[in-house]
Amino acid sequence: MNKRMQYLVEGITKDIIVYLMQDNGYDLSTALKEFYNSETFAKLSDEATGLYIESSAYVYEILKGELKYGRL
Repeated sequence: MNKRMQYLVEGITKDIIVYLMQDNGYDLSTALKEFYNSETFAKLSDEATGLYIESSAYVYEILKGELKYGRL
């Protein structure tokens, strides 16, 4: 992962953690575990998907779908 991609992934991750805490009432630890253990995070971290160039809100919508249905 190059530095630019890492920067973008970290920014999206930060936003999504905040969204999870606000929308679901998660504490920080739970929000981190939920996101880092998701298939969405794996896809976000995969340069081939290009997901890291999308908006935080878009990635969060994908995560919400994964959490609701148990898969992407």
